[in-house]
Amino acid sequence: MSIPDTGIAELRRRLGRSLFARVAGPEGERHRARIHDTPGPRWFAPERPIRTVHADAAMYTGGLSALLLQSLHPRAMAAVAAHSGYRGDPWGRLQRTSYFLAVTTYGTAEDAEHAVDRVRSVHERVRGVTAEGLDYHAGDPHLLEWVHTAEAYCFLRAHRLYGAAPLSDADYDAYVADTAEVAGALGALDPPRDVAALRARLKAYRPELRATPEAREAARFLLLRPPLPLAVRGPYAILAANAVALLPSWARAMLWLPRLPLVETAGVRPAGRILTRAIRWASSPPSED
Repeated sequence: MSIPDTGIAELRRRLGRSLFARVAGPEGERHRARIHDTPGPRWFAPERPIRTVHADAAMYTGGLSALLLQSLHPRAMAAVAAHSGYRGDPWGRLQRTSYFLAVTTYGTAEDAEHAVDRVRSVHERVRGVTAEGLDYHAGDPHLLEWVHTAEAYCFLRAHRLYGAAPLSDADYDAYVADTAEVAGALGALDPPRDVAALRARLKAYRPELRATPEAREAARFLLLRPPLPLAVRGPYAILAANAVALLPSWARAMLWLPRLPLVETAGVRPAGRILTRAIRWASSPPSED
């Protein structure tokens, strides 16, 4: 027995609304209207690659992978563990991050500047000392550059593998240049501006990276104990497996995450592509078919 077209459309709308509410929060509809409907100049024109990459459902996998990779800098992870509240309010943190990405990518220049100012104000107050006695400050340009480098690397890699329409090499270089503008506004002094520089910068950070107990606890929380209802644990497990598969092999080794090439090639990535298409389908209005 087939489901009527009206039933499929309603299911699609319900799934899309539920997903959007989780990611954007109770103010999501108001934020979306302001970001997309307010007239005025934007930081990025409609044809810029950052708009294409950040609009794609591959961002779900890339975002989770970025969190795992970012955790490997001991000072950055100490700041997150002590100040972000990711365990007590993980959805709030996700919603704040998604709003920042949306407003800087698509919003007016004025709103993007206000969002950056708010984040910089928060960063200025986030200071402390790691368990090993190392000072950290969230506004440190070196740490900001690390967070940006890990994020851009994972977003780009996720889009290459799972994006609806992967971009050309030149467009991916342009994507890195676009994201560097946001990183610079936040306080990073010399963010990479093409893919080769992004890879080189990731390599340059490696001597500073290792998995602290806080990093491994964050990985367990993100991968094994997410605050999700049982009904969505299965799809999330697929998302998590693909997020791990995006990581460089050395990062996986640091976090004690096994690498199984045959399983990933035959099972994890195909399942990830199906899941990404399902998210993209649910997130798009039925009229776009």
